Amino acid sequence: MAVSEQAHRPERSGRSAGVWTAFLVLIAAGIAIAWAGASPLRGEKTPSGLRIRTVEKGTGPFIQPVDAALVDYEVRLPDGTVLDSSAQHGGPQPMVAQPGALIPGFTEALLKMQKGGRYKVHIPSKLAYGANPPAGAPIPPNSDLDFDVHIAEVAPNAAMMMGRGVPGEDQPQAEQPQSQPEQPQP
Repeated sequence: MAVSEQAHRPERSGRSAGVWTAFLVLIAAGIAIAWAGASPLRGEKTPSGLRIRTVEKGTGPFIQPVDAALVDYEVRLPDGTVLDSSAQHGGPQPMVAQPGALIPGFTEALLKMQKGGRYKVHIPSKLAYGANPPAGAPIPPNSDLDFDVHIAEVAPNAAMMMGRGVPGEDQPQAEQPQSQPEQPQP
């Protein structure tokens, strides 16, 4: 190579490495923004492993352990097989659900719901039936369950009104009034 050719050769100053680094940073930022933007579609994951996504926000207070709710629901296996729905139990009538009287995952999910809300819930096997589904049920052992839930109505303190108290707590029995002996009439 002649001396004159070497003088005109472009200098390698690391510009292409800088361009590629900037390009990769932009791609990573785009992925992070997409991940954050898709968060509402994935829903909230609780420490227990339950995933709940609000499809339509409800109104009023969240369901409490002493409440009951009228729910429309459909439950499926992860492969889409429908196992049960409120429609299969008497038409369009919602079913009564009370926290504590259900599988642990559904109880946990109910406490994050409000009247009028629509939710998608993924319950891992350990919060559903685990290795021991009910006898005769179409649920395979260790199956996760997916629910679509609509809270039609909430009945505050329904458990208390039915004399059940808070699920899982022993409630003292109310004292019965003692009858007074009849007093002779003057």
